[in-house]
Formats: sequence, structure tokens, C-alpha cells
Amino acid sequence: MNQPTDNPGERIAAIFERVCANGLRRGSVAGASDDQIDQMAAEQGVDRVPEAVREVLRIMGVRSGLWLAGTAFGVEAMTAERKRHVVATLTNLEHELADPRGLLALTAHQGYAYHVVDGADLDQDDPPVWDVVEGDGARRAWDSVSDWFAGTAPNVADLRDMLEMMEEMGKRPPKWAEFVEPRRS
Repeated sequence: MNQPTDNPGERIAAIFERVCANGLRRGSVAGASDDQIDQMAAEQGVDRVPEAVREVLRIMGVRSGLWLAGTAFGVEAMTAERKRHVVATLTNLEHELADPRGLLALTAHQGYAYHVVDGADLDQDDPPVWDVVEGDGARRAWDSVSDWFAGTAPNVADLRDMLEMMEEMGKRPPKWAEFVEPRRS
């Protein structure tokens, strides 16, 4: 699917398919159900989950594997408490979010960096994603959830190269190697 589409679900699916075609093992991620997604949204006090966010969570909302490695993400990780943390962080920063209290928290990294959708944008199917960093600022980092999903994708080609180099050096593969399909000759 090389043609751009107006359907955010199709855009997200196409991005995922490209990364899998580059060698990400499909079984390394596990998706969430719509009920799980709705429960996460309710816990964060959000009435609507944008379609692009919903599709990302359907693909990897339970287990994200190499995608967003080391970052809290998904229906179990993005709790009301994490949302409170990012909202508290925003109260100490100058920012241009129109509705910070109504935001949807997508990720949390080490308790100081977050990716969020502004509450004022939750009515959009593929809204912008903001990067919020404690003590640094908040900026609109991606024009859409689709851009964010593509921008946070693992570079499987580089990971494969690293695994091949480790094998040549006689080193044991790291745990994450199970998430990468072997290169086909």
C-alpha cells in the first residue's frame, strides 16, 4: 500500500506492514481490544479515542515489543496516575496545548518525558502528537498520530545488522533478537 489514504486506520496498518516487511516479527507485538482501549480512556477521563490512536492500540496496545522500547505505552501502562503526572508537568511549563487537562497520554518515559494528544484535538481522527519534557518544554512534535507511529518505529534493518555483527564476533544474541526475523537470502 504505497498510496496515501484518508483513512487513519489504513495509514497505521500500512506503516505496521512496512516495518514487518523490513523484518519485525509480527508476534513481537500484541493488540488491545476496543473494550481495553475504552477502559484506558475512561481511566484517563477521556470520552473519545482518535481513530489513529485506536488503531495503534489494536496493533500493539498490550505488548509493543521493539516499538517504543524502554517507554511506558499501552492500555495497562497509560494509567490515570501517568496522566496526572504529565498534566502536573505541564502546569510548570509554558506550552500551547489548548486543553491539557483533557489530554490523552500516549507514552511516559522515565517519569519526565511524555507523548500526548491535546484534549482539544481528540475529535480529530489523526490528531497532532505533542512531546512534553519536564524542565524543557512542550512542543507539537508530529503533525499526526500516523507521523508519530512512523517516527517511533524501530529501525529493524539496523538491528539486523547489529545481530549479524554480534554473530560474526561470536557473541550471544540479546533478548530482543527474538523480535527480529532473520534476513532472507
